[in-house]
Amino acid sequence: MLIKNKFEMPDDVRRAKIIQQHLSAKIILKNEFADISQIKTVAGCDVSYSKNEKEIFAAVVVLDFASFEILEKVKIKYRKKFAFPYIPGYLSFREGPVLLDAIKKLKTEPDVFLFDGQGIAHPRGIGIASHLGVILDKPSIGCAKSHLFGNYEEPPPGLKGAYTFLKDNAGTLIGIVMRPKKFTKSIFISQGHRIGLTTAADIVFKCLTKYRIPEPLRLAHIEANSSKRD
Repeated sequence: MLIKNKFEMPDDVRRAKIIQQHLSAKIILKNEFADISQIKTVAGCDVSYSKNEKEIFAAVVVLDFASFEILEKVKIKYRKKFAFPYIPGYLSFREGPVLLDAIKKLKTEPDVFLFDGQGIAHPRGIGIASHLGVILDKPSIGCAKSHLFGNYEEPPPGLKGAYTFLKDNAGTLIGIVMRPKKFTKSIFISQGHRIGLTTAADIVFKCLTKYRIPEPLRLAHIEANSSKRD
């Protein structure tokens, strides 16, 4: 698959912040699709680390959106030194390069990408789903297992799909907090790029099966961990 824009790697946090500010101005928060029935394929993207964190394993799994049949999967690993350290809020500079290398190897061009991380629900409005969404120039969604930024109330615990809104300190809507299963911890959904919030939430909800994690991300997580075991 063709990567449409260059991924710029910063030398330090100051430069990383400038890159994020530049890219955040390019984020499009409008629907690419009139209806989710137009979506044919969806990709889940995830990474895993070795115990000593000297290796990183990336996986991208492309599914048929109607049946969740696996159409393609790519796994790669990096053994070289990380170009950027682990700093909260700058995860895309650590995990982005290896994920993009995996995406490049895809023969299929997915309609939508799901990333295990944040979209615009981020202190500077550009988590990994937004950052890579802009680089790919493809519809992308952030679906995180934990809260990073914003204010919210927990959705009702006894109903799958129950949700509340995630807002920044100014009260601007930046995501949805959804109960993926009854009496299970919430997940945090936010727009990445070229998608509306309602559509993003509808896609994630459709991808929820009997697990807490949407199926594309669950399978990508399994593949990334299998590379680590291998």
